[in-house]
Amino acid sequence: MMVFRRAMPILNVRDVLASVAFYERLGFESHGTWGDPPGFCIVQRGDVTLALDRSEAPDLPRNQWWHSYIYVDDAEALMQEFRAAAIETTEIKTPTEYGCIDFDVIDPDGHRLAFGQSLNPVPGPGLGHERGRG
Repeated sequence: MMVFRRAMPILNVRDVLASVAFYERLGFESHGTWGDPPGFCIVQRGDVTLALDRSEAPDLPRNQWWHSYIYVDDAEALMQEFRAAAIETTEIKTPTEYGCIDFDVIDPDGHRLAFGQSLNPVPGPGLGHERGRG
């Protein structure tokens, strides 16, 4: 069976350098930019990788809710880290319907990112393992 290793959501942005600066404030590291002026960048924190792609369209596409949901070990501690860096966050939400506590951050382009902690973490490769699918 083929094993999937990672995903890299690609966010359309207006200004790659401004977006890189914001994501660096979130603790992500830049892998450099491509193009002149910069049109693309990959940022990473831990095993989470995001791509920032300069949009040619006047209006950026919007998701119905989140652009990315990033699982973390301690959502409350991360929220405090962001707030100490003067990054605006929502309050912690405890939604029982999907078993996580989470909070949101909105980037300069309006992308809503959720940072969530599973209240019932399971060993193994994630949701497939939790639901008995290996």
